[in-house]
Amino acid sequence: MNKKMRAGKKVGFISLGCPKNQCDTEVMLHKLMSAGYEITAEETEADAVIINTCGFIESAKKESIDNILDIAWLKENGKLKGLIVTGCLSERYKEQLTEEMPEIDAILGVGALDKITDAVDEVLFGDGNYCCIPAKDACPLGGDRIITTGETFAYLKVSEGCDNRCTYCAIPSIRGGLRSRTIEDCVAEAKDLDAMGIKELVVIAQDTTVYGRDIYGELALPKLLRAITNATSIPWIRILYCYPDKITDELIAEMRDNDRIVKYIDLPIQHISDHMLSAMNRHGDSACVKDAIKRLRDNSPGIVIRTTAIVGFPGETEEDFSELCEFVKEAKFERFGAFTYSREEDTPAYDFEDQIDEQVKQDRYDILMRHQLEVSGDYNEQFVGTTQTVLCEGFDPVSEAYLGRTYRDAAEIDGKVWFTAHREVTEGEMVSVKITEALDYDLVGEVIF
Repeated sequence: MNKKMRAGKKVGFISLGCPKNQCDTEVMLHKLMSAGYEITAEETEADAVIINTCGFIESAKKESIDNILDIAWLKENGKLKGLIVTGCLSERYKEQLTEEMPEIDAILGVGALDKITDAVDEVLFGDGNYCCIPAKDACPLGGDRIITTGETFAYLKVSEGCDNRCTYCAIPSIRGGLRSRTIEDCVAEAKDLDAMGIKELVVIAQDTTVYGRDIYGELALPKLLRAITNATSIPWIRILYCYPDKITDELIAEMRDNDRIVKYIDLPIQHISDHMLSAMNRHGDSACVKDAIKRLRDNSPGIVIRTTAIVGFPGETEEDFSELCEFVKEAKFERFGAFTYSREEDTPAYDFEDQIDEQVKQDRYDILMRHQLEVSGDYNEQFVGTTQTVLCEGFDPVSEAYLGRTYRDAAEIDGKVWFTAHREVTEGEMVSVKITEALDYDLVGEVIF
């Protein structure tokens, strides 16, 4: 197959799930464009559509299935010829998808990114029915990408897989064990993103804090951050998906002393009850969690700590839940999200006794988030009257205002700053904004020139 034969054939993409999955989508986009395919944002114009799925929890699986069914409708009622499913859902449920969804023409596992062009070729020019589920560690860790996150920020995935084995999590069975990229490889990609004009680099992995342990025999994230800083001029470097038990003094010092690492850390605790942390097989008890938070705040005043918690895990008592609520009120996390426990096949917790009723899970979620709403509102109020550096992300014609983020807000996760200006502000520009109003999760202001 050559580029001339592929010319004029359009491929659409739907990318679901986490930023790690989005990086995989961007690699596949580059491979297809390099092979001569045209990428389209309109599924109705596509000859083939690729759905890069998430299969982590029940709600994500449902979203993936719903998208597959929607695109299958286009095969029956439009010009679409091929439907290709990739990602975590296809890795986890290959047999079920093959048996129950004949509308799917090709299925690729997470280790088959380099086979995406072969799959589209087979679907559009061959007999279809392409399936490739290689070993999870078969796929290259990096690769050229088409950045889909706009002009302001990009993700840098520094490792794949996870060795933590939390009892609720299916990631190790889907993505395999930890595999880190080399520092040199990560730095080379960061330099490419810097050359594109990216203003914020978001460092991600399943567990970012364990980066490098498999290839260097140590937790090498601080060294990686220093190498990226020395090799690029990207103004903001943000770290997501850090684990409390691996917050080393070296990492804290790097965050404190390196002005280009934003004072923000994503630190999912999942619970604070030792009973629950043990049942979840979290590495580190409540004392470890509290110590990590204290050391971070003591060393970097003004740091933003984002965390998540799971409610309704099997065996969670009222006492466990009350302890979590009290801790959330006391810790006053600047950013916080909660999830109800999702019972997942092929995880140890699936077979645990004392599964919690779904309504109880939802009630606990609602209670916890009401506590956090008060915390968030009080936190935002302190910025009224102050001037903040805001990274502009564009203009919203509906509200007739620009929107952007301070260092306190991770893209696609946290709140926004909505602001007006007396001149045009371009996407990716950093401007000084005087905050005039605080909402529950967003801020409102005006540019000061």
